[in-house]
Amino acid sequence: MTVFGGWSCGAAICGGTVLVAAHGLLYGGWLIDDAAITFAYARNIADGAGPVLQPGGDAAEGFSNPSWLLILVLGKLLGLFDTGVLFGIPDYVLYPKLLGLLATAGVLAALYFAAKGFTKRPALLTFGAGALLALIPSYVMWVVSGLENSLYALSVSWLAAVILRTLPGNDLARISIAVAAGLLAALAALTRPDGALYVIAYPLALLMFARRYRWPEALRAGAVSVLVFAVPYGGYLVWRYLRFDRLVPNTAVAKGQDFPGLETFALAGDLLAYAGAWLSLVLAAGVGVLLAKGSARRDALSVLLLFLGLAAVVFCVLGPEPGGELRFATPFWPIAALLVVFVFAEATAFTRGLRRLAVIAVVVLAALPTVAAFAESTRKHVEAPIVPACLVADRYGRVFNGYADVLGIRDGTLLVPDVGGTALTSRLRVVDLVGLTHARIADLAGAGEHGALRDYLFDEVKPTFVHSHEPWSQISGITADARLDRDYYPLFEGGPRGDWVRKDAVPSMAKLQEARDYAEVVTNQVNHDRRADLRGFCGDRLRPGQTP
Repeated sequence: MTVFGGWSCGAAICGGTVLVAAHGLLYGGWLIDDAAITFAYARNIADGAGPVLQPGGDAAEGFSNPSWLLILVLGKLLGLFDTGVLFGIPDYVLYPKLLGLLATAGVLAALYFAAKGFTKRPALLTFGAGALLALIPSYVMWVVSGLENSLYALSVSWLAAVILRTLPGNDLARISIAVAAGLLAALAALTRPDGALYVIAYPLALLMFARRYRWPEALRAGAVSVLVFAVPYGGYLVWRYLRFDRLVPNTAVAKGQDFPGLETFALAGDLLAYAGAWLSLVLAAGVGVLLAKGSARRDALSVLLLFLGLAAVVFCVLGPEPGGELRFATPFWPIAALLVVFVFAEATAFTRGLRRLAVIAVVVLAALPTVAAFAESTRKHVEAPIVPACLVADRYGRVFNGYADVLGIRDGTLLVPDVGGTALTSRLRVVDLVGLTHARIADLAGAGEHGALRDYLFDEVKPTFVHSHEPWSQISGITADARLDRDYYPLFEGGPRGDWVRKDAVPSMAKLQEARDYAEVVTNQVNHDRRADLRGFCGDRLRPGQTP
């Protein structure tokens, strides 16, 4: 018996991936600016400048996805990424989006591999799960965002699949399975820092089925899994400490992430609310009935629930991402989709005639509010996608290059809160107001020492240009500080949102007026054009020094 093969397997995986891709097309060329930060690091590593936001800059781990970063670096070295145009589409858009869809195909392959161990209709369950994933904005939008979410979901899905396939033959404690589980957990951890928690998935599964194995055998398997995990992950931690003098990514320091308290786990309710109260209630009832009936597939159901719970815990540990459409929940959705399809298939198999029709009707009615909410969420993000990288590249990278050209500033610095697209296009030294890519700012911002942060920026860094906007103006207090008016001329807008230039960098009042005239025409035009096309491209290539 082959693990994969036959037209039904290929059709299920391809069909589900195509549906996800069709949903993803609604977001056009949108990439989130956080992804562009990783793009900048990938460019500089591939070009030999090292792990820096810009060549010659200070080293800081402004990324939290080293495995995804590695794939981008390989793409750059192979001429597939950050090089030009592929099939009429800029490769900085096409390459990461195709990677996301390929990873989705891998996720569905994992679900097929898992389902083949506990159902005679694995292709049907796989396609059903793929169709559900294609409906979920929280899954699709992050798969095509340019971020690492798809690779994260792939590693967790295969970890679950490997464990699920061992159940029929009671092979969970085999050393080869322990090794595979450890490597997949390490991949998850090197894709997202919170992925390290998945190292406990395999030991928990061993504990769940402990009665089937001798204790020495189970303990040895669990230890091997943890050791295999520890080698690559521990090696990366050692490199991080030696290179950046930190045990956690600089991004975690900047965000002030601490150990979660008990109240943090209430965030699991966000997942249930997103999935829909009625659908969640019907799913819970179906799971309860199947467990009570002692279904022959109860073992598979138990493992799916284990991973669903673990994914929920991981999501809670990170906490919510403001406006982020449950950005950190991506591994939750493939497991949830397979569980929903599995429970529905089992429920209909237990019933006949009118009872089966009643079960279908209840599920459809419970799903209607969820589908409506998903459609509204999709519409909202199509109309106003989250922090587009191209908006940042044009507005903060290219526009400020234009300011510098008008004022004759050759070497300058730019303080800005959105640094991904900025770093890809700016010829100025970018200073990260949020601190994701700047160690000193991360320390101050993460500790909430915003007064000391402003002292550092105004008295030590003394950036040539400043841009700020909500909510970072309020959080940092940068635009309310008297030193901004004392040391800087306004160029565009004002108050909590605007552009400023340092007074001692302006050669004459005539040049200042020329820069303001430039802003009045060019910056307004960039704002208009980019906001009218938030899902569009921003040129064939993104390079430092470009102007609008």
